[in-house]
Amino acid sequence: MKKYLLAIAIVLTAIPVAAQQICPVIPLPVKADKGRGTFEISAQSVISWEDTSLVQLGTWLQQELLRRYHIEVPLQRKSGSTVILLKKITGTNMDAYTLAMNKQTATISAGAREGVFNGIISLLQLTAQAPARGKVLQVPCWNITDAPQYAWRGVMLDESRYFFGKEKVKSMLDWMAFYKLNRFHWHLTDMPGWRLEIKKYPLLTTVGGIGNIADPKAPAAYYTQDDIREIVAYAKARCIDIIPEIDMPGHAGAANRAYPAFDGGGTAKYPQFTFNPGREGTYSYLADILTETAQLFPAQLIHLGGDEVTFGNAGWDQDTGIIRLKQAHGLKDRKQVEDYFIQRMADTVLQLHNKVMAWDEIATASLPADSTIVCWWRHDKPENLAMAFQKGYSVVLCPRLPFYFDFVQDSTHKIGRRWKDGEFNHLEAVYNFSAAAIPATQGHESLILGVQACLWSETIHSNNRLDFLLFPRIAALAETAWTSAPAKDFNGFKTRLKAQLPLYAKEHLYYFDIFQPGRHQESGKAAANYID
Repeated sequence: MKKYLLAIAIVLTAIPVAAQQICPVIPLPVKADKGRGTFEISAQSVISWEDTSLVQLGTWLQQELLRRYHIEVPLQRKSGSTVILLKKITGTNMDAYTLAMNKQTATISAGAREGVFNGIISLLQLTAQAPARGKVLQVPCWNITDAPQYAWRGVMLDESRYFFGKEKVKSMLDWMAFYKLNRFHWHLTDMPGWRLEIKKYPLLTTVGGIGNIADPKAPAAYYTQDDIREIVAYAKARCIDIIPEIDMPGHAGAANRAYPAFDGGGTAKYPQFTFNPGREGTYSYLADILTETAQLFPAQLIHLGGDEVTFGNAGWDQDTGIIRLKQAHGLKDRKQVEDYFIQRMADTVLQLHNKVMAWDEIATASLPADSTIVCWWRHDKPENLAMAFQKGYSVVLCPRLPFYFDFVQDSTHKIGRRWKDGEFNHLEAVYNFSAAAIPATQGHESLILGVQACLWSETIHSNNRLDFLLFPRIAALAETAWTSAPAKDFNGFKTRLKAQLPLYAKEHLYYFDIFQPGRHQESGKAAANYID
């Protein structure tokens, strides 16, 4: 009798423990309940669907299971020993999904392709924690109901300063998808190099593509239009939109080396820094570039840059064409010339049936509110964020603190950026970011599209260096973008993150291990000068 009572006590004690188990998925789901038993995935399993529009996602899952575990799961409507069922239901949130699991079936339901994909990702993350017996995965059953707090969950990569190439970009897209990040902002043009093939102006790449931040004489490196189409398709298969950035009117050095006729001048430190707003030909030249760009990127959104123009626009005061422009349009100063330029180029983007995106300097310009997105990056200038909101512009929050991932992430790190008082972007700062803590956002929550991390490559000269800055902060970014602040817990996140590190190691990523800081040493070298 005593043994019987003891057994009951053990069972009753275990029940709340099981109920309190934390779902290992990153980002943390809105609701996740541990089910009973395990769901086995093997060659006897089947990936099935209820809607033919989901077959491509089923094929992608099939390929991932084969790549990760060497398990070939058939894709068919016939029944198997266990079935992964992809299902479309009525729903308004395109990213929302449910994952319902028992011993026989794992059903992923959503109102849109994006939601089904997010459910597939949660299932894949659960498989990463599953013990394997031969070629059989024993996946713990979870019942998840989930949706993100933000629609925009982004990462920006600067490839003008350092060209990483197609395979590394695809690897980044894989990891973005693994953490349900869905916007890849691609900074393709700047001072060191022009990385996007434009058929009408071939010198942009053959001349403007020469050099990088570490070596101004490095051979021309760029993406052909076929490369772009391949990468865009690769991203689309993972429910990621790619937003190209064609930086203007500043940061134009690479373009101006190729086509100096459109050069608006610069400074000794930043020569050939601007396009020339006083030449009518500049606008048609850039319109041609934007037209080809829009044809390559189907996201219907083009980033026009618009930042730091003051670094190289002093010559505008003496340029006769710009003086005539000011007189003709009643423009008082260089800032008004800059706004005029942005407004004209925005008109071109809108005519191409794209929306306009740019850095927060464009908040001063008069643009259509329903077609303009501002990236607020200057954390020390909340007034520009407030101005963007006042004008009704949608906003993506990517403040330098904590979302510039080229800032160091540990006090011992020497290479990389810090803010003026020595601040840097450690994992906890990324994780604990909350828009609600920024006074300017109060009352404007509906205009916040989401958050984004930015990887500028002034101090990134290798794939290892890129990994070292991105991982594991990308996981913290994902949870900040997806999970509401009240539901977040940094200590719980670290517990789940620790289980991710073997995945990084398996993929040969040169990550920063917050649990063993000496595991990998930082690599790269500091650039002598770069733009903040």
